[in-house]
Amino acid sequence: MSPRYVVVGPPGAGKTTVSELLAARLGLPFRDVDADVVALAGKPIPDIFTDDGETVFRAMEEEAVAKALVEHEGVLALGGGAVLSAATRERLRGHTVVFLNVGMAEGVRRTGLAANRPLLTGINPRATFKALLDARLPLYREVATTEVLTDALDPEQVADAVIKGAGE
Repeated sequence: MSPRYVVVGPPGAGKTTVSELLAARLGLPFRDVDADVVALAGKPIPDIFTDDGETVFRAMEEEAVAKALVEHEGVLALGGGAVLSAATRERLRGHTVVFLNVGMAEGVRRTGLAANRPLLTGINPRATFKALLDARLPLYREVATTEVLTDALDPEQVADAVIKGAGE
Protein backbone atom coordinates (compact mmCIF):
# COMPACT_ATOMS: atom_id res chain seq x y z
CA MET A 1 0.00 0.00 0.00
CA SER A 2 1.31 3.43 -0.93
CA PRO A 3 -0.19 6.90 -1.40
CA ARG A 4 -0.96 7.94 -4.97
CA TYR A 5 0.34 11.43 -4.16
CA VAL A 6 2.26 12.85 -1.23
CA VAL A 7 1.96 16.65 -1.11
CA VAL A 8 4.64 18.83 0.48
CA GLY A 9 5.36 22.55 0.66
CA PRO A 10 5.70 25.54 2.94
CA PRO A 11 2.91 27.17 4.93
CA GLY A 12 0.46 28.88 2.61
CA ALA A 13 1.22 26.68 -0.40
CA GLY A 14 -2.24 25.09 -0.24
CA LYS A 15 -1.24 21.54 0.71
CA THR A 16 -4.46 20.61 2.50
CA THR A 17 -6.83 22.37 0.10
CA VAL A 18 -5.17 21.01 -3.03
CA SER A 19 -4.81 17.52 -1.55
CA GLU A 20 -8.54 17.43 -0.75
CA LEU A 21 -9.34 18.55 -4.31
CA LEU A 22 -7.03 15.92 -5.81
CA ALA A 23 -8.55 13.19 -3.68
CA ALA A 24 -12.10 14.22 -4.62
CA ARG A 25 -11.31 14.45 -8.35
CA LEU A 26 -9.58 11.09 -8.42
CA GLY A 27 -12.01 9.29 -6.12
CA LEU A 28 -9.30 8.66 -3.54
CA PRO A 29 -9.22 9.03 0.23
CA PHE A 30 -7.51 12.09 1.73
CA ARG A 31 -5.28 12.11 4.80
CA ASP A 32 -3.48 14.98 6.53
CA VAL A 33 -0.46 14.15 8.69
CA ASP A 34 -1.04 17.28 10.78
CA ALA A 35 -4.47 15.90 11.72
CA ASP A 36 -2.81 12.58 12.61
CA VAL A 37 -0.38 14.40 14.93
CA VAL A 38 -3.24 16.32 16.57
CA ALA A 39 -5.09 13.04 17.15
CA LEU A 40 -1.96 11.39 18.54
CA ALA A 41 -1.19 14.29 20.89
CA GLY A 42 -4.77 15.00 21.83
CA LYS A 43 -4.23 18.73 21.38
CA PRO A 44 -3.75 21.32 18.63
CA ILE A 45 -0.34 21.82 17.03
CA PRO A 46 0.26 25.27 18.57
CA ASP A 47 -0.31 23.68 22.00
CA ILE A 48 2.18 20.92 21.22
CA PHE A 49 4.79 23.57 20.36
CA THR A 50 3.99 25.58 23.50
CA ASP A 51 3.65 22.70 25.96
CA ASP A 52 6.13 20.16 24.61
CA GLY A 53 8.40 21.98 22.16
CA GLU A 54 9.22 21.64 18.51
CA THR A 55 11.45 18.59 19.06
CA VAL A 56 8.54 16.58 20.47
CA PHE A 57 6.28 17.77 17.67
CA ARG A 58 8.84 16.78 14.99
CA ALA A 59 9.25 13.31 16.52
CA MET A 60 5.48 12.82 16.49
CA GLU A 61 5.31 14.13 12.92
CA GLU A 62 8.05 11.73 11.76
CA GLU A 63 6.19 8.80 13.33
CA ALA A 64 2.89 9.90 11.77
CA VAL A 65 4.44 10.22 8.30
CA ALA A 66 6.05 6.79 8.53
CA LYS A 67 2.73 5.24 9.52
CA ALA A 68 0.71 7.06 6.85
CA LEU A 69 3.13 6.12 4.06
CA VAL A 70 2.45 2.43 4.66
CA GLU A 71 -1.26 2.68 5.54
CA HIS A 72 -2.72 5.21 3.11
CA GLU A 73 -3.52 4.66 -0.57
CA GLY A 74 -4.92 8.07 -1.50
CA VAL A 75 -3.62 11.62 -1.31
CA LEU A 76 -1.44 12.40 1.70
CA ALA A 77 -0.67 15.97 2.81
CA LEU A 78 2.42 16.44 4.95
CA GLY A 79 3.07 19.32 7.31
CA GLY A 80 5.36 22.05 6.01
CA GLY A 81 8.30 20.97 8.15
CA ALA A 82 8.04 17.21 7.66
CA VAL A 83 10.91 17.32 5.13
CA LEU A 84 13.27 18.49 7.87
CA SER A 85 13.57 14.87 8.98
CA ALA A 86 16.23 12.93 7.09
CA ALA A 87 14.32 9.73 7.89
CA THR A 88 11.16 11.16 6.35
CA ARG A 89 13.03 12.31 3.24
CA GLU A 90 14.42 8.79 2.86
CA ARG A 91 10.96 7.26 3.32
CA LEU A 92 9.61 9.51 0.55
CA ARG A 93 11.95 8.00 -2.05
CA GLY A 94 9.96 6.00 -4.58
CA HIS A 95 6.73 7.90 -3.88
CA THR A 96 5.08 10.45 -6.15
CA VAL A 97 5.82 13.63 -4.20
CA VAL A 98 4.27 16.91 -5.30
CA PHE A 99 5.98 20.07 -4.11
CA LEU A 100 3.57 23.00 -3.98
CA ASN A 101 5.90 25.96 -4.15
CA VAL A 102 4.84 29.43 -2.98
CA GLY A 103 6.89 32.60 -3.06
CA MET A 104 7.52 34.64 0.04
CA ALA A 105 5.12 37.50 -0.70
CA GLU A 106 2.25 35.18 -1.60
CA GLY A 107 3.00 32.81 1.29
CA VAL A 108 2.92 35.68 3.77
CA ARG A 109 -0.32 36.97 2.23
CA ARG A 110 -1.97 33.53 2.40
CA THR A 111 -0.91 32.65 5.92
CA GLY A 112 -1.73 36.09 7.25
CA LEU A 113 1.05 35.36 9.74
CA ALA A 114 -1.59 33.51 11.71
CA ALA A 115 -1.17 32.47 15.32
CA ASN A 116 -2.16 28.89 14.42
CA ARG A 117 1.20 28.59 12.63
CA PRO A 118 3.62 28.50 15.57
CA LEU A 119 6.80 28.93 13.52
CA LEU A 120 5.50 32.16 11.97
CA THR A 121 4.80 34.01 15.20
CA GLY A 122 7.32 36.28 16.85
CA ILE A 123 9.06 39.59 16.45
CA ASN A 124 9.59 39.52 12.67
CA PRO A 125 7.30 36.95 11.05
CA ARG A 126 8.26 37.97 7.49
CA ALA A 127 11.93 37.37 8.19
CA THR A 128 11.00 34.08 9.86
CA PHE A 129 9.00 33.03 6.77
CA LYS A 130 11.93 33.95 4.49
CA ALA A 131 14.37 31.96 6.63
CA LEU A 132 11.95 29.02 6.63
CA LEU A 133 11.69 29.10 2.82
CA ASP A 134 15.46 29.46 2.38
CA ALA A 135 16.15 26.47 4.65
CA ARG A 136 13.45 24.18 3.32
CA LEU A 137 13.43 24.86 -0.44
CA PRO A 138 16.34 22.46 -1.16
CA LEU A 139 14.66 19.77 0.96
CA TYR A 140 11.32 20.10 -0.84
CA ARG A 141 13.13 19.83 -4.16
CA GLU A 142 15.16 16.84 -2.95
CA VAL A 143 12.00 14.78 -2.35
CA ALA A 144 9.79 16.16 -5.14
CA THR A 145 8.96 14.30 -8.32
CA THR A 146 6.75 17.23 -9.46
CA GLU A 147 6.83 20.94 -8.58
CA VAL A 148 3.98 23.39 -9.08
CA LEU A 149 4.39 27.13 -8.45
CA THR A 150 1.11 28.11 -6.83
CA ASP A 151 1.47 31.91 -6.57
CA ALA A 152 -0.75 32.88 -9.52
CA LEU A 153 -3.06 29.86 -9.39
CA ASP A 154 -6.24 29.10 -7.51
CA PRO A 155 -6.51 25.68 -5.82
CA GLU A 156 -8.45 24.16 -8.74
CA GLN A 157 -5.74 25.26 -11.17
CA VAL A 158 -3.07 23.80 -8.92
CA ALA A 159 -4.92 20.47 -8.78
CA ASP A 160 -5.21 20.55 -12.59
CA ALA A 161 -1.47 21.18 -12.89
CA VAL A 162 -0.68 18.29 -10.54
CA ILE A 163 -2.90 15.89 -12.49
CA LYS A 164 -1.51 17.05 -15.82
CA GLY A 165 2.09 16.90 -14.57
CA ALA A 166 1.64 13.36 -13.29
CA GLY A 167 0.00 12.13 -16.47
CA GLU A 168 -3.32 11.22 -14.85
